[in-house]
Amino acid sequence: MGKKKATVLQLFGEEILPGESRELTFSVAKLHTNTPIDVPIFVERSLYDGPTVLFTAGIHGDEVNGVEIVRQLVSKGINKPKIGTTICIPVVNIFGFLQKERNFPDGRDLNRSFPGSKKGSLAAQVAYKLMNEIVPKVNYCLDFHTGGSSRFNAPHIRIERNDKELSSLATIFNAPFILHSKNLKKSFRNVCKKQGIPLLLFEGGKSNSIDSVVSNTGVNGSKRVLHHLGMLQKKFTVSSPSKSSVTILNSKWIRAQASGMFKSSVKVGQFVKPQEIVGHITDPYGKIHIWIKASGEGFVLNVNEAPLVYQGDALFHISTQVQ
Repeated sequence: MGKKKATVLQLFGEEILPGESRELTFSVAKLHTNTPIDVPIFVERSLYDGPTVLFTAGIHGDEVNGVEIVRQLVSKGINKPKIGTTICIPVVNIFGFLQKERNFPDGRDLNRSFPGSKKGSLAAQVAYKLMNEIVPKVNYCLDFHTGGSSRFNAPHIRIERNDKELSSLATIFNAPFILHSKNLKKSFRNVCKKQGIPLLLFEGGKSNSIDSVVSNTGVNGSKRVLHHLGMLQKKFTVSSPSKSSVTILNSKWIRAQASGMFKSSVKVGQFVKPQEIVGHITDPYGKIHIWIKASGEGFVLNVNEAPLVYQGDALFHISTQVQ
C-alpha cells in the first residue's frame, strides 16, 4: 500500500502545502522602543501524511542548552521529515532570552502560565497563542529544559509514573535517566496531557551555559524518536544505545547545612554509596569545615556548581529508588 498524500496545514491563518519549508513568526508585544520582537517558528512538511511533532525550547529564557538542541535539529536538517510535519520553536520566551533571564519582563514564569489567556499577562498571552494556534495541530511534543541557576542536571527525561506511552517514548529517546515526576499545575507539560498530546520533557545542563554532551544527548534522542515514528531521513544515522536508561522512581535533595564556600566532590551521573563524601563547605578564612555525605546509595542527578551557597540551598539531587 502506497503512502498517503499529506493535506494542507493551517497555521496562523496561513496555508502550508505538503512538501513546503516555511519560517513563520508570532509576535505578542514590542520592546519599549517600539521594536518588534518576533518568535521564529520553523515548519518542515513532507509530501506524505504522518505525525506532526513539535520541538520547543527556551520556555525559560536562560535555558540556552535547550535552544542549542533545537537549533541543531534545524541547522542540520534533521527536522526535514520523510513523512509528516515538524514544527520547531527554538526560543519560546524570546524576551527572557534577550535578557539572559528565566522569566518574562514582568517576572512571570511562562511554565506556570498555561493554558494562558488572550488578555492576561504577557506570559499568559504567549502561552495562549502556543496552546491555541500550534498545539492543537500536533501529535507529539519534545520540550527541552536545563537546570536552574548554577544547578547542573544530568541529561534525563521527566515523565509521570504509569504513563505507558510516554514511558515507551522515553525509552526510545534513551537519555541516561528517566525521572518519574508529577506534572506541575499550569505547566506546558500538564496542559498538553489534558489535551491528550504526549510530551517528553528533557532536562540537561544548567542555565546560561551550553554543554556538548547534553546537546548531543538531546539531538540523538530526538533522532531516535523521529526514526521510531518513521519520519527521519535515511541520510541520518541513529546510534544504538550503549545501555538502557536508568528509571528513577524516587529521589531526594541534599541541602547545605551552613553558608559558605562550596565545592562538589562528585559529578552528575555518578553512583554514590552511603556516607560517601560528595562535597565540602568552608568559610573564606578556613575556620569551618563541613563534609557533606550521601545518606544512601544512588545516582547523582543534579550538582550545584555555585562556589558560594547559603544554608538551605539545594546542593545535590540523588536517586533513592531505581527500577
